[in-house]
Amino acid sequence: MLRLLLAAALGMTAMPANAQLLTWPDLAKRAQPRPDQTLSYGTDQMQKVDLWLPATPPPHRTVLMVHGGCWQTSIADRSLMNWVADDLRRAGYAVWNIDYRGVDRAGGGYPGTFADAAAAADLLRTHAAHYGLNTRRIVAVGHSAGGHLALWLAARGRLPATSPLRTDDPLPIAHVVSLGGLPDLEATASSPDNGCGTDVVAKLVGSGRPEPYADTSVPRLWPLGVPQDLVNGREDKIIPYRMATDYVAGATAKGDRVHLHTVAKTGHVELVAPESAAWAQSKRLIAAAFAR
Repeated sequence: MLRLLLAAALGMTAMPANAQLLTWPDLAKRAQPRPDQTLSYGTDQMQKVDLWLPATPPPHRTVLMVHGGCWQTSIADRSLMNWVADDLRRAGYAVWNIDYRGVDRAGGGYPGTFADAAAAADLLRTHAAHYGLNTRRIVAVGHSAGGHLALWLAARGRLPATSPLRTDDPLPIAHVVSLGGLPDLEATASSPDNGCGTDVVAKLVGSGRPEPYADTSVPRLWPLGVPQDLVNGREDKIIPYRMATDYVAGATAKGDRVHLHTVAKTGHVELVAPESAAWAQSKRLIAAAFAR
């Protein structure tokens, strides 16, 4: 269930009336669509995946979706993405919407949050044949902290050999669309103006490790070798805009194909609101990623 304390936990203040930006309650008060199936990859109640299946015949183009919430279960879970997941289902896509234990939950943090995201992603391949999911081209879509995890999932093949998170055959991700993401954990930890705060990063990466960002922060894994699109609202009060521009500059310098799509008059909530200009842009990028 989507936590209504999202606004407070993410530092969301009331917007001026003329800004007309969405708030979390604007989204949460809507009737919530439901997935077709829920699958488990562990015993914790957060170790779940919701599957959204289109009415079109298989094989289905499949989007792997990752929710945000500052990597904290008390702020948000996978239901935050239900409205855009349903919109993609109506558009003919299957959606594999994963959940994971946040840093505020037993077993979360390092390595649990990352191991959960990886296990949830890899479960897709296990069930692909049964549900008619086409695994030849998976597009990952992540919002906010989920943007970091979606990019991290695409980078798993580049994890250091010494990392406990490394596996021999991770699910290949063909393209990533990050919606107001926080992929650079080092930049996040040094940016008190980000809406998630800085203390959460230490819990996520594992304090006391000699190189805590080596297998957790996406820039440490550049080049990913996977096309990436960043969709950011110009009036986003949660994710400082420089985090997007800095990421694009750094990734491009390392040889990755990364494009930033800035949406005017758009905050953080609009990125996962199906009627928004930002989501329309994201859907165009998803369609183009599958058309490659």
